[in-house]
Amino acid sequence: MTTTNEKNTATFLQISALSQYIVPFGNYIFPIMIWSAKKNESEFVDYNGKQVLNFQLSIFLYSMVLCLIAIPIFIFVVFKNISFETVIHHDDFLIKNLNGGNITGIAILGIIAVLLFCFLKVIEFILIIYAAVKTSNGEHYKYPLSIPFFK
Repeated sequence: MTTTNEKNTATFLQISALSQYIVPFGNYIFPIMIWSAKKNESEFVDYNGKQVLNFQLSIFLYSMVLCLIAIPIFIFVVFKNISFETVIHHDDFLIKNLNGGNITGIAILGIIAVLLFCFLKVIEFILIIYAAVKTSNGEHYKYPLSIPFFK
């Protein structure tokens, strides 16, 4: 049976992952600080700390893969479709023949990667809130698609 203090600490541990929207890398810094301070006092807090960190590291890994797919594709598509015939009129810089009509399958793959990244961030936000609710009820919650870096 978990105490109210353990539930509150574990819930705050889950919610601390949302600090990424305020502090860069806050989704790693604050959960690590809370988890390392309280992991020896409670198995429930230790379990939730591992789950939060596993999920955040998994999301980072998935995001990096999607960025490694999308960024080079967009750079290639932009430089492939822009004609660099420039005309300078009265301090204006114009690029002629910017053509978006040649969208290929590789550009569609890049668009899909960007959409998946956006979907991943929305799902991350929702799952953090859901995990915090489950944790506040004293339940053990395991994030879906989380790679177990910490066991």
